[in-house]
Amino acid sequence: MAEVRSALEEQVVAAMREERAALLALLGELVACDTTARRKGDPPRDEEKLQRLIEGRMRAAGAAVRVWEPEPIPDDSRFFPPGLDFAGRPQLLATFPGEGAGGGGGVAAGTSGDGAPARSLLLNGHIDAVNVEPREKWAGDPFVVSERDGRLYGRGVNDMKGGIAAAVIALETLARLGVRLSGDALLCTVTDEESSGAGGWACARDGVGADAGIAMEGTGFEIWVACRGTLTPTITVAGRAGHAEIRQPHWRAGGAVNAIEKTLPVFEAIRSLREDWRTRPDHRHPLLSPGDIVPTIVKGGTWEATYPESCALTCDIMYLPGHVDADGTGRVVEREVRKRIDAAVAADPWFAEHPLQWRWSEDVVPAEMPADHPLVAITAAAAGALGREVKVGGLDSWHDAATFTRFGTPAFSFGPEGGDSAHTIDEWTTLDSLVDHACALALVAMRWCGVAGA
Repeated sequence: MAEVRSALEEQVVAAMREERAALLALLGELVACDTTARRKGDPPRDEEKLQRLIEGRMRAAGAAVRVWEPEPIPDDSRFFPPGLDFAGRPQLLATFPGEGAGGGGGVAAGTSGDGAPARSLLLNGHIDAVNVEPREKWAGDPFVVSERDGRLYGRGVNDMKGGIAAAVIALETLARLGVRLSGDALLCTVTDEESSGAGGWACARDGVGADAGIAMEGTGFEIWVACRGTLTPTITVAGRAGHAEIRQPHWRAGGAVNAIEKTLPVFEAIRSLREDWRTRPDHRHPLLSPGDIVPTIVKGGTWEATYPESCALTCDIMYLPGHVDADGTGRVVEREVRKRIDAAVAADPWFAEHPLQWRWSEDVVPAEMPADHPLVAITAAAAGALGREVKVGGLDSWHDAATFTRFGTPAFSFGPEGGDSAHTIDEWTTLDSLVDHACALALVAMRWCGVAGA
């Protein structure tokens, strides 16, 4: 097992463990802010309140802080809802400037560092959380952190206000102890990860980046270096309305056509494509599941005694980093899906005259970083020094680390326990894991950025 390397590291870990109550209190403040993930058109909630809370703490610790509302998303964006803006939903960047390699004398002799030049570190967290419905099924108020049987409950405690709280406490503690890092340490808290990834994208577009980064998702101390991306098509099948209780002539003679029944070959094509992907070599990845396509929403019919005029089927498509094209999109996957499903209905004369209608929503693009990146090894060793078992893995869903990776900051997710409870009723984490996560982040900052004068 890895070990704490120096007296300074021991001092930092001991000080971090004394912040247990402060960490819990901060988590309670963050969870109390209603930052429920939005759909386009939803009014702002407590996003600015939460960001200002973090701003105040980071300024008090000595960071330079920027809080801003990015420019709206371009109307022609492939990746986000058109015209999405950030009014009332600011982003935050707190920067603790490094002193440069060898600059200015450290806190104590023999401080930690791997001898590498000063490097900058980005810590990223999203402040939005999924909705709490059905709220009545929670054991307690989802906006109040409660503790039962060694676990902390509340919306966002794991995904991912717990990780944000851990990062804030880690940076505050380093500052309070006078640990001067050689490289910059940055904390970037963003909106909209749950709904579109627009917040992280806007920050990266606006220049937020570092030599490497960590997103504090609740990974159970696993290091997620890869994730899948998402495409979401809605396929509309045309029918023709008519009385369902009256015998209908052939459709060419003006008879009704049941759009729901006409959707059946689409479902069969989806099933066939999914099975194909599960065995194809180009859908194999050492850390991720194969690509997938899952029907998630069906809307058809207006009256129980009327043939449905149309049926709309929405699917969730997950695709691998290897399927991102040269333009940074999932168009290769998009074309394959459309070709297969269009072909499945081509023999039906109805579809020759009434083709499927396709509408594609946002393209959430995956990414991966090398599993042998130095920050991966440093993070694993830091967590190991605290008694945590660490392995490298991937996320079958998506995370903001992918965006920063695509913009030039190789980033992975790493965080506390309870990830399997994300998006569920009674979402949970543990205080012990949050404390260890905060300790690990402090050690990583020291070892990656270097300690001035060490």
